[in-house]
Amino acid sequence: MSIGISDEHVELAASMRTWAGSLKGIDVARAVDAQPAAAFGEVWASVVEMGVATIGLPESVGGGGGTALDVAVALEACAHELVPGALLSTVVAMSVLAPVMETAPGLAEVLGSGASFGLALDPALAVVWDAPGATHLLLSDADDQWYVVPATAADVTGLLGLDLTRRYGSARVDLDAAGVVRVAGLSGDLVRRTAITFAAAEAAGVARWCLKTAVDHAKVREQFGKPIGSFQAIKHLCAEMLETAEAVTAAAWDVASAAFGDEEQWAFAVDVASVVAFDGAVSVAKSCIQVLGGIGFTYEHEAHFYLRRALTLRGLLGSADEAALSLTASAVAGTRRRVAVDLDGRDDAVREEIASLVDRVAAAGSDQLRAGLVDTGLLTPHWPAPYGLGADAVTQLVIDQELARARVERPDIVIAGWALPTILEHGTPEQRERLVRPSLLGELTWCQLFSEPGSGSDLASLRTRASRVEGGWRLSGQKVWTSVAQKADWGICLARTDADVPQHQGISYFLVDMRSAGIDVRPLREITGEALFNEVFLDDVFVPDDCLVAGEGDGWRLARTTLANERVAMATSRLDKSTERAVALASAGSGSSTGVGPGAGARAGAAVGMTVAERVRIGRAVALSTVCSLLGTRSTLRSLAGQGPGAESSVAKLLGVRNRQDGAELVVELYGDRLVTDDPDVRAAVWEMLNTRCLSIAGGTTQILRNIVGERILGLPR
Repeated sequence: MSIGISDEHVELAASMRTWAGSLKGIDVARAVDAQPAAAFGEVWASVVEMGVATIGLPESVGGGGGTALDVAVALEACAHELVPGALLSTVVAMSVLAPVMETAPGLAEVLGSGASFGLALDPALAVVWDAPGATHLLLSDADDQWYVVPATAADVTGLLGLDLTRRYGSARVDLDAAGVVRVAGLSGDLVRRTAITFAAAEAAGVARWCLKTAVDHAKVREQFGKPIGSFQAIKHLCAEMLETAEAVTAAAWDVASAAFGDEEQWAFAVDVASVVAFDGAVSVAKSCIQVLGGIGFTYEHEAHFYLRRALTLRGLLGSADEAALSLTASAVAGTRRRVAVDLDGRDDAVREEIASLVDRVAAAGSDQLRAGLVDTGLLTPHWPAPYGLGADAVTQLVIDQELARARVERPDIVIAGWALPTILEHGTPEQRERLVRPSLLGELTWCQLFSEPGSGSDLASLRTRASRVEGGWRLSGQKVWTSVAQKADWGICLARTDADVPQHQGISYFLVDMRSAGIDVRPLREITGEALFNEVFLDDVFVPDDCLVAGEGDGWRLARTTLANERVAMATSRLDKSTERAVALASAGSGSSTGVGPGAGARAGAAVGMTVAERVRIGRAVALSTVCSLLGTRSTLRSLAGQGPGAESSVAKLLGVRNRQDGAELVVELYGDRLVTDDPDVRAAVWEMLNTRCLSIAGGTTQILRNIVGERILGLPR
């Protein structure tokens, strides 16, 4: 998905891509690939005519009056088609100059004149972005005083660099020349922050093109008689490209959304984008060439132009490690990314009623809290009445907000959250009456009897048999990896009722009373030392007819049930538990008992006992955790916009697993030699690290999920 989520942004992106594609930017760049002073004048004339560079300028000087997010959507689309020339540097210059244009004589006229800008982030002027052909340069002196310098007051030497769709140059300027404008109110920090904000949008466009190009190629390129996209190695590589591209897009969207707002929040978002966007775009561009194979290594193919753009953006805008260090410092100081979801008045119709419901539940006291949540439908508001409210996305968010205001926490219904939707959607009235409300009240608990020793991710190959008998069925077989089976009252069970039809068609869905005769639950001790999972042996277990859900053979369809109203939730501003712990250790200086060990020489400027490399890793963990939260927010906004689910939810699962596993492992590493002690905090961290290893296995392995992402989201062949 692209940066834009609203209908307006989706339309803007589509129209911009169409227009940008018509410019044939790469063909233009090829024609002048040996000319250091090429200015791409015809392309720039089209940019000016289209008004792309001035989308964010005030209407008073001929601009579009748009937001930074509007600009980012346009830049992403232009980068998708690699529009050559001074677009990025001009947008950055105009964005920082527009707020102060009334304080500098003549500046408003420059901005409204169709000017193109070269940009220098370094006062030495050794590298000036888009200097050849620019009408003006935005630059500073060694004292961080900024100037707008007309091209007539600059001596520019063109540089033919890595990015063949842009030109850079060195410059010598006369700051006393006529037409030079001294600009008050600018700083190098503001200009760099703005440059990163809009360059991240370009990185998203590059990543999106590379992903699409690789996937399109994998669908049609054949080897060994099959499209290469059917091979798991290619499928996984493309799925990983999607994960990275979505992370880049989320970071680019967020930093543009935060731009020119709260300083602390914008700075945090800039650091996240710096860590994620540029390395991510480079990674996706390299993987694109890998999928393309030999053709991607040719000069004739466009792929290397995108790799060149991504590498250049990363090189110009500083180290991701520096941004990670800054993120660690911000997180230690208590900063977290807070993304507000603007309901735009759509909550007015339900806010008062929901607030009243919540207040009534909260006033009933802790003993009656759960019952109150169940009775009002607030526990599962997205479920249909009488067990929920049939709440749409807006209403669900209002409920979240009002419960948070009243400090009411909803209890986790755990596996009942998977079992009950199937009963609501496909069960009989008697099944719903008997099981749903008691489960919501916590009187009944559930387990899931799906996986078997030979049927984990390949669930359709299960062997547990269900044989027809008078009044019901007899189930025989073995289930494994069954959480809390030793405590559960009921289990949802898939069993084979017909062995003579294709695998998926011969499975039925049963509700099994876990106290039935013939059930033997045997705990499985895990690597944590605990026994959450179990083996469950079913030895001729009787299940009455009224515990078959839907019809015989419907099990596979039911196992994939989702309610018409999906759960929509507010993303939290907190980082995941392990990353928060890593930040706490950074605040304390170190988790280890000594300041010696590998990398001790890199501790300069860091707290005692914490290496620079460790603080960089913490910052990278903060960035990844933040991106996982942003993916959830974007998915919520998509629901609010009435759109179908995007790739964010699938990617959030994959990135979320990596985030939790890497974060937990980082904390253990930070503790160093304290791992051998009896410290309760250390023991908890070790347990968390070991426990998170199940996340890439349970509920479908990461590898199987990447197959699913490749086929269902990217459309790669089976």
